[in-house]
Amino acid sequence: MSDKRDFYEVLGVERGANEDEIKKSYRKLALKYHPDRNPGDKGAEAKFKEAAEAYDVLGDAQKRRQYDQFGHRAFEGGAGGGPRFHNMEDIFSAFGDILGGQMFGDLFGGQRRRGSGPQAGRDLKIVLDLKLEEIDSGIERTIVIKREDHCGGCKGSGAKHGTSRKTCEACGGRGQVSRTQGFFAMVTPCPTCSGAGSRIESPCAQCRGSGRESVRADVKIKIPAGVEEGMRLRIGEQGDAGDPGAPRGDLHCVIREAEHKIFQRSGADVITEIPVSFAQMTLGDTVEIPTLRGRAEMTIPAGTQSGKILRLRGQGLPVLDGRGRGDQHVRLFVEVPKKLSERQKELLKEFAELDTKNSGNTSFFDKIVGYFS
Repeated sequence: MSDKRDFYEVLGVERGANEDEIKKSYRKLALKYHPDRNPGDKGAEAKFKEAAEAYDVLGDAQKRRQYDQFGHRAFEGGAGGGPRFHNMEDIFSAFGDILGGQMFGDLFGGQRRRGSGPQAGRDLKIVLDLKLEEIDSGIERTIVIKREDHCGGCKGSGAKHGTSRKTCEACGGRGQVSRTQGFFAMVTPCPTCSGAGSRIESPCAQCRGSGRESVRADVKIKIPAGVEEGMRLRIGEQGDAGDPGAPRGDLHCVIREAEHKIFQRSGADVITEIPVSFAQMTLGDTVEIPTLRGRAEMTIPAGTQSGKILRLRGQGLPVLDGRGRGDQHVRLFVEVPKKLSERQKELLKEFAELDTKNSGNTSFFDKIVGYFS
């Protein structure tokens, strides 16, 4: 009897699960146990391989029918076209589209896997703080980052000047060693050369054999108008250097909006609060309103109530896809003066007396009760 766990149990799905449920569950497990997220964790690596083996069967209609009928026996001895993974690269090669291609480099800063051969450099991530005015117009900014570059002393080889890397005797330059356990052939990175296929006998003194050094670099970033909080911009091949002959990683810039003293953002619209006088609200007026691009005139209709929101069309932020601008919403509230002259007090008292006569003897409380009844 096989000692393998039931594949449905491995993926945490019911036997009647559909294709999308199986794929979603596998992707979730792959993210959780991915080697880049769990460096050096053999337990996580084993679960990553176990999940890939389960999905290889349950994600294929024909293999799933065989498994439902015969269980693990359907694939014993290599029959039925069963699990085919000998190493981690086989998994990435088979399910790269499901795992999201470069997604793991994006999420965890890991090196992107491209099978055998030179590896691309690591992706880098920075947070870019922008003011609303900068988001409104779009800007080009030069930033300074620290990244890994090829060592100037050895040109990235890691070997002392005048020497070169030697082929690893343990793996014969393949970078992998294999061992057989039952019917399953395990291929792992060579422990002697760490999978490189070669060794350095005389390391470069400048980089101590790593082939890389940390440098400061100026990178120009063009930020389009209308970007939003949390949006990620990718600047191709501005990350760490890869192996000789391989491209750099990418630089990912995550947008963070700085808090504004006057404006609040809601998508492409902006919101602001403006204090006005009782007289302006009652009689109406034309006032100047601050906008992201200067000032604009706005008419307050007579009899406007405190808290009323008026709209200035086209005074918001640009829509990212280029289809116009949002609006500016202006919330009005009455500003009560803290100090009044004697004449102002007299006029207000006179107004209050006239207002009371015009409204009759009905109290404010009675008006509220009458409204709801």
